[in-house]
Amino acid sequence: MSSFEIHGCKKLKGEIEPQGAKNEALQVICATLLTPEKVTISNIPRIRDVVKLMDLLKDLGVKVEETKVGTYTFEASQIDLEYLKSKEFKAKGAGLRGSIMIVGPLLTRFGKGYLPHPGGDKIGRRRLDTHFVGLQNLGARFEYDFHDNFYKVDASKLKGAYMLLDEASVTGTANIIMAATLAKGVTTIFNAACEPYIVQLCEMLVRMGAKITGIGSNLLSIEGVEYLSGCEHKLLPDMIEVGSFIGMAAMTQSEIRIINVNHKHLGMIPDVFRRLGIIIEKQENDLYIPEQESYAVDTFLDGSIMTISDATWPGFTPDLISIALVVAIQAKGSVLIHQKMFESRLFFVDKLIDMGAQIILCDPHRATVIGLNRQQKLRGIRMSSPDIRAGVALLIAALSAEGISIIDNIEQIDRGYQNIDGRLRLLGAEIRRI
Repeated sequence: MSSFEIHGCKKLKGEIEPQGAKNEALQVICATLLTPEKVTISNIPRIRDVVKLMDLLKDLGVKVEETKVGTYTFEASQIDLEYLKSKEFKAKGAGLRGSIMIVGPLLTRFGKGYLPHPGGDKIGRRRLDTHFVGLQNLGARFEYDFHDNFYKVDASKLKGAYMLLDEASVTGTANIIMAATLAKGVTTIFNAACEPYIVQLCEMLVRMGAKITGIGSNLLSIEGVEYLSGCEHKLLPDMIEVGSFIGMAAMTQSEIRIINVNHKHLGMIPDVFRRLGIIIEKQENDLYIPEQESYAVDTFLDGSIMTISDATWPGFTPDLISIALVVAIQAKGSVLIHQKMFESRLFFVDKLIDMGAQIILCDPHRATVIGLNRQQKLRGIRMSSPDIRAGVALLIAALSAEGISIIDNIEQIDRGYQNIDGRLRLLGAEIRRI
């Protein structure tokens, strides 16, 4: 197990480019199972979760080849469905939450699939009902083996259907869309997730020959086709990295330019950080964050305390709630952070309190941050990364803190951020992997 050693209180400076979007990568890589033809995907980040998914597809029989840095070809012409029954697949699939998105493509192309209960971040309950109910609406039949914690799925006759999702799940929507592309008839999905990742997936599927209307809205219509062909696709910049770098610049009083961000797919992310007092300038396809001595949290028009909460797109993504909370530590003013979706995602604040932050954890979903306004610095401590996003939030706190911090369990951070220590050193951070 590796750790980061960080010497804090170093001002950073320079340019940094966000990697390809992790959440999009997991979806579109699974979509390559829909066709026997070659699919080329570029801007793929080499992070743990993506590498594990590609390894899983290789074991299934997909030919995966890196043609140049960040660009891979996938050819799913010979799939070994028997591998899905193996102990190796059960172990690998259970260790990767993104593995659930292979089910939709396998069901619609081959009529059957298998699924271990997938893992992922320990941030609270992450139910799979949207996936199962949506696929059942299309005609899939699930059999659950309680002893092995394993699902067997039969879908020999998938048929389009109307469905109203009880939850606008991004991965659930992706799974249903992929299954519907080759199902007989028309599938209508209301309350579909409409994140940029879903838009990208739909546009890729259309290039493969799928018939999808309503792209970018929460009402999608998919008319099943007989066959999907190969295509080329490029991932968006990772908007979670963009938000993380904005927060890092503010906390370390650094001048940072985030290049090639693709503004139109950032939604309200820059605006939320502006509410915390951060100056963010849009310059061509970059975001420029100047060095700031201080930043003050806005209030609502009636003077009441600012609340920052997560929501389904186009609301503020829950993956950046941890970053917003950390940024508020050194702001002037107070803010209520409301994490609505996951009841364990705020449990890392005890480590920030040990560093000197003034935070009241109201309940599993809400924390009040009383900004220090740089009147005192955070202090370095030893801590452990509980999940991807909390891990990066702790890393940002450590970069701003006095003294030395040690962050253990950084494999969690590596799941979502490519070579983060090397990229930060190029900006002047004093960080090393131990």
